[in-house]
Amino acid sequence: MMTALYILVLLLAPFFFIGLINRVKALWAGRRGAPLLQTAYDLGKMLRKGEVLSHTTSFIFPLSPALQLAAVLCAALLVPLPGQPALISFPGDFILFAYTLGLAKFMLVLAAMDTGSSFEGMGASREVTFSTIVEPAFFMLLGSLALLTGQTSFTAIFALLNYSAGYSILVKSLCAISLFIMLLVEGCRVPVDDPNTHLELTMIHEVMILDYSGPDLAFLTYAAAFKMVLLGTLLANLFVPFNVAPLSGLLLTLAVWALLAVGIGLVEALTARVRMSHVPQFIFLMTAMAVTTFAVALFFLRGGA
Repeated sequence: MMTALYILVLLLAPFFFIGLINRVKALWAGRRGAPLLQTAYDLGKMLRKGEVLSHTTSFIFPLSPALQLAAVLCAALLVPLPGQPALISFPGDFILFAYTLGLAKFMLVLAAMDTGSSFEGMGASREVTFSTIVEPAFFMLLGSLALLTGQTSFTAIFALLNYSAGYSILVKSLCAISLFIMLLVEGCRVPVDDPNTHLELTMIHEVMILDYSGPDLAFLTYAAAFKMVLLGTLLANLFVPFNVAPLSGLLLTLAVWALLAVGIGLVEALTARVRMSHVPQFIFLMTAMAVTTFAVALFFLRGGA
């Protein structure tokens, strides 16, 4: 019963997550803002519409949205929630998680290049460039947690992480900052990208999906929001004890998602996106945090302090 409730909440969370971000931005600007479920209304409208496919594209273009959504949903099966183990868990599952999300991004980039548009190719090039910085840092973070706990699966890592010594608080704080930066990058949010802009010189994610419409666009929009929720779930696992009651774990996870959405909304309301040439410098902050996390884990495991 709780497993079914977790799955239902996880599937509905992207609508509220994006809605809360937009509501925070609107309130900060002195506006009322759209309803929390505006994203759900928009996706419902897209699903009822037809779609237009370019004659220059191959079978990759219409296939990509469904594969991206399937990849993100499969990645969710590997992520535990506080009080509830992952539906699929095995040693090294976090590697499959990273590569499953990588498959979704690969299909997005491939579809953008399949259009033959130099405009979309520009966005694909930027996306791949930033990914080459984010993904090694993410693996270093996960490797640090595996080294610290002696486990190689998400469920075992998070189950033991909250029972580690006091220094794990420092490690978890560094991981939380890194994952928040990764969430901004992977979610295409300010200061890296702006989901509301359509300026040629600043677009990254939005330019890669310009040729999509109807149900395909709905799949892409939902997959992007769902990926943000997954990264938010990893953040929740860092700080919420894994041995809490399932219902308490669910409520605490909802609280973490809400705090993250408010935080992202405030970041977007208070800051502007950085210059494209400075985006790698911002992302390298995640790399610096990952290297520091790895160093701290090695220091204390070798009997430091």
